[in-house]
Amino acid sequence: MQLDKEWLTQGLIDFEYKKYVLLAYLKNVKEEFGQGKLYPCLSDIIFHYQNLLSLKENKQLIFENFPKEITKADFERLTLTYQKIIDDDNVMQELEEIILYSLPQLKDTLNEGKDIYEYVEENLQIYPVGVASISNEEGFLFINVRDKPDTSVYQYHFTIFESANEKFRGVHTTFLENVRSSLGRSFETIKLDLVKKYGNLTNPATYMVESKVVVPFQETILPIAKRLLVKYISTTWT
Repeated sequence: MQLDKEWLTQGLIDFEYKKYVLLAYLKNVKEEFGQGKLYPCLSDIIFHYQNLLSLKENKQLIFENFPKEITKADFERLTLTYQKIIDDDNVMQELEEIILYSLPQLKDTLNEGKDIYEYVEENLQIYPVGVASISNEEGFLFINVRDKPDTSVYQYHFTIFESANEKFRGVHTTFLENVRSSLGRSFETIKLDLVKKYGNLTNPATYMVESKVVVPFQETILPIAKRLLVKYISTTWT
C-alpha cells in the first residue's frame, strides 16, 4: 500500500516506469478512500506531495534523496558520481518530467482524501464529560458511533516532540474497554467508575466524541477524533 519514500530516485529513473509505480499506488489508495479508510494513506499522500513540491522548487533536494549506502572508502568516488547525476541533463530532464506528471496526480488524490476527512470531521461532536480537570494533558477519551450501543474508552496523554525549528504536540491513546450507558448509568458515572478501576488519575480530563456517520473506526474515526481532541483543547496550551 505504501509508496517508498525514495520511490522517485530509487531504481530505474524512467518516466513510463515511474508512472506505472505511481498509478498502481494511487489506485490502491483510492480503493481505500472508497471504503472510507483514510489512514495511513492520507498522511502518506501528504508526505509524497510535499516532498515533490520541495524537489520541484529545489533540485538539490533530488541529490539528497538518492540512497546513500556508502562506506568511508567509497565516499569520494560516490560524491563524484552524485555530482555527475546532477550534471546529467538527460537524467534531470527525466526527473523533472516525472515530477511534473506526479504532482497533479497526487494532488487530486490528496483532495479526495481531504474531502472525506472534512466530511467526517463535520459530523463529529466533542464535549467534556463531568467536572472539568485542572489539566488537559492526560485523561479519558470516549468515542461513540451513531447507532452503536457501546462506547470505546481510551486513556490519552499528550507528548511533545521537536524538529529542528519547531515543537509539536502529539496525542497518544491506549484502549481501555468498551462501555455502555443507560438511564441509571450516565457517562459521568462511567467516568467515576473508570477512575476507581484504573486509579492512576484522580480527576482526569474526560471528553466524549460522538460520530453521526458510520465509517471505519480504526482507519478514520479514531485518528480524526484524536486530531479533534488536540484542536478542541489547544486553546489551553501556552
